[in-house]
Amino acid sequence: MGFDAWEPYQYMTVGDTVTGLDVELVRAIAAEMQCELNIVQGSWVELLGLLRDGEIDFVLGASITEDRQRFAYFSEPYRQEQFSLYVRADDIDLDVNNIEEFINAGHKLGIVNEYYYGDEIAELYASAKFRPQFVGAIISEMNMARLLDEEIDGFLEDSFVAASILRRKGLDELIKPHQITLGNNDVYVMFSKASVEEELVAEFNRGLAAIKQNGLYQQIVTRYQD
Repeated sequence: MGFDAWEPYQYMTVGDTVTGLDVELVRAIAAEMQCELNIVQGSWVELLGLLRDGEIDFVLGASITEDRQRFAYFSEPYRQEQFSLYVRADDIDLDVNNIEEFINAGHKLGIVNEYYYGDEIAELYASAKFRPQFVGAIISEMNMARLLDEEIDGFLEDSFVAASILRRKGLDELIKPHQITLGNNDVYVMFSKASVEEELVAEFNRGLAAIKQNGLYQQIVTRYQD
């Protein structure tokens, strides 16, 4: 299993234990399948490369794209995510209604390389007009530093992830969520076609259905919502 630190979904505790909402859900499913997990840590870009080559079997927290479908299978969706625009506290009342207006006004937007933010952002990123307004980073913390250094004017991040990082780093008074949010997107486990048979994906889906039926899924989710 590929592991990309993305609290509260995937992270490492002070005692070097890998945990998080996604990790706990997958561990519960693996127990249903009677499988043992071996964890490989890396950046999202690194993990995608390893997955493509079959050097790891699956990663968590993935979205379906046409490119990824060429080298990966996808589980049934196991949760949803919503990305929000984050800006400096002084810009919280910035008068823009969507991301296109934000970048059309000349603002630079920070994103994490190879993350999929939905069709709207993918179309803007593919545009020759708007592409220069996007600034890529390896991890979200880099976007936060760039925002405070005024190298970018905002960044996109999952609402729960951003809240967790900002609180942990003591930046929640300096960086605030703007009113602009993107639509909810389904999130999947992504399996390597180079190392995993489709039957294993079907077995994983049966395990997911089982923990939803026996109540364990909701127990885990509720613990992270409190």
